[in-house]
Order: sequence, then C-alpha cells, then structure tokens
Amino acid sequence: MSGKAMIGGWEAAPGGRVRLRPRGGADIFDLALLGRTATIERVEEDMEGGVHLVVAVDDDPGRGLGAHNQLGHRFFVRPDEVEPLPGGAPARKVLVAGIGNVFHGDDGFGVEVVRRLGERQVPDGVDVTDFGIRGIDLMYALGDGYRTVILVDASARGHTPGTVSLIEPDAGGFGGTVDAHGLDPAQVLRLARDSGPVPPRVLLVACEPSARTSDTTWEMELSAPVGAAVDEAVRLIERLLEKELA
Repeated sequence: MSGKAMIGGWEAAPGGRVRLRPRGGADIFDLALLGRTATIERVEEDMEGGVHLVVAVDDDPGRGLGAHNQLGHRFFVRPDEVEPLPGGAPARKVLVAGIGNVFHGDDGFGVEVVRRLGERQVPDGVDVTDFGIRGIDLMYALGDGYRTVILVDASARGHTPGTVSLIEPDAGGFGGTVDAHGLDPAQVLRLARDSGPVPPRVLLVACEPSARTSDTTWEMELSAPVGAAVDEAVRLIERLLEKELA
C-alpha cells in the first residue's frame, strides 16, 4: 500500500478529487463510470510495481456502506484513467477515532466521546469516526492520508478514575496499558506503520477507567467519574482541532 503517487506532475493521494476516464471502452463498467467524479480513497501498488487508485464515485448511493473493500462500491482504476479536478487537493486533514467496547463499562469512553462530538459542528477536513473494536478498519484509516489522528480511548495509567490525559506516543507505542477490548491502539499503529505511511502526528486522548471496568461484562453505562469526563474530553479535542487546522 502506498499513501500517494506522482502522476503526470500532480500528486494523487487519499482525499483527492478526480474525474474518471476509463480507457477500456467496451466494458459496461467503463461506460457507466465515464465522466463521473470520484474521491481517491487509497493508492495501492501491486506485486509488479503497478500503481492503482481505489476510488469512491460521488453519486453512488452505496458509497456510505463502509470505508474499505465494499464490493461493487469501490473501483480500481489506473492513474492514466483519471484527471484531477480543480481544487481537488486532499481534504482529509484530521481523523478523530473513537475506540472501545460499549459492552464493557468505562471501556466505551472513546465511543461516547466521538458520539457527543458528532452532535456538534466540526470544521471541514475533520472526520469523526466510531471504530469500536474494529482494528483492521482503523489500520486502513491510518493510511488514508490524514495529517493528524486523534485516538480517543480508555487507558489505565494509574491516575484517579475520570482523569483525562493527552499523550503523544513515540515510535515505540503509547506506554501504560490499554484496556483489553480487542483493539490495542499501539499494536494497530505499529501494524499501520509496517504497511505504509501513517499520519505524521498521532495523539491519544485517554481517560482513566474505574477499577470495576476490568471485571465488567455487558455493562453499557460509564461510571460516574468517567461519564463526567466526556465533556472535558470533547472540549480538549475541539481545542486540538483548532490548533491542528490553524
């Protein structure tokens, strides 16, 4: 997987806007796609070194079914089959990713924060997404051309329950321990780095869970201190977005 590619003097990267010009001519899909506008979702390289663009067509009613590998709703095209649209530079700048298992008490902190943030107006260029425990989806998203990713998660770091922390991990990971919900942000980040480019800036907004969370199953309520920390985390993320987009 590659994050971007130079094509005829312009840079094709995730988020770039293009018009499709299929060269096959006889194929029914070529005829259906001819002249349609689309957004580049991924730039991939095959085993022979050939570059392919994965695009989502703008007026495809099924494009919202999922960001990756939705059969029939993502198309592979060659670089010579697209032309850049004016002002079609990548619009994706910041990804806010909520992580956690909503059935494990305070482990649902990240999911609740992005839900609350999604109810507010966010600036252009910011995607707010609930990844839950979908580690593969998050790994792919980290290669989608964002400049910054803000991960939101419950993380046991030895603080008072409800304490919100801002962490900028180094290449080795986040430090501390992350609640065992099947999606370890440090591991996902390492896998994404092994697969290709990742955002140059990765931040973690973490909240200290209560002690009962590690033993909680099928509990969909946040504890009182963690529930009270949700709004604090939302305000922190909004300040971060203001700085990242300045």
